[in-house]
Amino acid sequence: MSDRVRVAVLAGGRSSEREISLTSARSVLEALDPERYDVVTVAIGKDGRWELGSGSDGATVAETLPVPAANAPATLGRVDVVLPILHGPFGEDGTVQGLLELAGVPYVGAGVTASGLCMDKDLFKKVMRESGIPVARSVTLRTGDVPANPFEFPVFVKPARLGSSVGITKAHDDGELRAGVELAFRHDEKILIEEFVDGVEVEVGVLGNLDPVASLPGQIVPIGHEWYDYASKYDDGGMELVIPPEGISEETTALVQRAAVDAFRVTDCEGMARVDCFVVGGDTVIVNELNTIPGFTATSVYAKLFEASGIPYEELLERLIALARERHERRSRLQF
Repeated sequence: MSDRVRVAVLAGGRSSEREISLTSARSVLEALDPERYDVVTVAIGKDGRWELGSGSDGATVAETLPVPAANAPATLGRVDVVLPILHGPFGEDGTVQGLLELAGVPYVGAGVTASGLCMDKDLFKKVMRESGIPVARSVTLRTGDVPANPFEFPVFVKPARLGSSVGITKAHDDGELRAGVELAFRHDEKILIEEFVDGVEVEVGVLGNLDPVASLPGQIVPIGHEWYDYASKYDDGGMELVIPPEGISEETTALVQRAAVDAFRVTDCEGMARVDCFVVGGDTVIVNELNTIPGFTATSVYAKLFEASGIPYEELLERLIALARERHERRSRLQF
């Protein structure tokens, strides 16, 4: 019997974060050892169609993710594990995870409930508060609600269920608030007005299933940008990642790591996540959000955090694949 692991890399998708997904998938394909893994790729087109060959946007998918011509669903049924390297709606929100659960296929990352919960900033904050984990104050608006800001300016206006800072505005006055609300409602029917937290922005990687571990935290320093927006995340030279963060004590570092693991556990995450936090006043940790499928190139924040913690990119992938298979085997013993 072969010891080779059959892996399907699922990438692309319908969301505005499609290109980030494709970039992450290329890095994963390059890093998986061909001596150990048989890899196929499945690209989801912008129109939502699943293709093993070129999708609706033709050359882009074909050139980015060359794959054998075969049937995509049948291919997923023949693999040992799926890596859903997808970001945003229709990929990170539990929809794809539900499909893979129905198919009975092991997959990397959070399950259906955790994916949907962490994608929804409103529900995520409610679970954090109920669990005693500090988060920034916010108010939730739905379509038709009259915008009202109970906080001092500046504030952030965010779509509730989107990622990579898409549709987010840092509003400094009522005019920018109204424009920010209009922009956010173009992306979602539920949005948040969130208080500005004046602190050091740090991110932590979490890895594991029932006994997760946290990476060293890294400080996010935007360069040429007022805040950590889409451009600072993805433009060359848009940010600096400082590991470990400057001016944060070992005691506070431990608090950040503990908050990240606690957030991971109470949301029922497994596999991987990147937890974004603020450190205020040197010793107070506020959890901002949790990303269940963070950017996954070798130079992405998640990979860099674990590399600094002693787990290089290739090993990180191997651990995630092993964790996916372990969870699937563990849960297969449950009686439904």
